[in-house]
Amino acid sequence: MSELPFRPREKLFEQQKHFQNAHKYTHLKGPLDKITSVAIPLALAASSIYLIGRGIYNMSHGIGKKE
Repeated sequence: MSELPFRPREKLFEQQKHFQNAHKYTHLKGPLDKITSVAIPLALAASSIYLIGRGIYNMSHGIGKKE
């Protein structure tokens, strides 16, 4: 007995043609891939830079010390 494929072959061939003809990088080919590979890392970097800057400012001015 052979197992049925998850998707029809025609759909797979259409997707293969789409991805092979796209002139972008492989990780940016999908419509929502820009969010996961560009926006989220930029947001994490910006928030970490802000927190590091705030920590350096607080240390240099002696703010937030526990007695």
